[in-house]
Amino acid sequence: MYAIIEAGGKQHRVAKNDVILVEKLNAKQGGEVKLSKVLLAKEGNSLHVGNPYLKGSHVTCEVLGQVRQDKVIAYKYKRRKSEKKKIGHRQNVTKLKVKEIDIAK
Repeated sequence: MYAIIEAGGKQHRVAKNDVILVEKLNAKQGGEVKLSKVLLAKEGNSLHVGNPYLKGSHVTCEVLGQVRQDKVIAYKYKRRKSEKKKIGHRQNVTKLKVKEIDIAK
């Protein structure tokens, strides 16, 4: 069984016991989060497709902590102008472990 969910403007394919990184959520470590924006779910041979979301379905996740992603470097350069700029950025994300996928029939 797996599901495709939307969290933080991005789509993630999740199954039970998967660990995913989503945009930062206001949740404490060890707590639970319910993600209700389920776009698609596959259970055995049946496929459930939302319009755009599956009503009454949700994915329950355990919060493993708040972490930061790897640094992304943006380097801007203009030739013959002696102009260059190097900028680094690290995004704050929440690490989640999928505990259960609940699909409304």
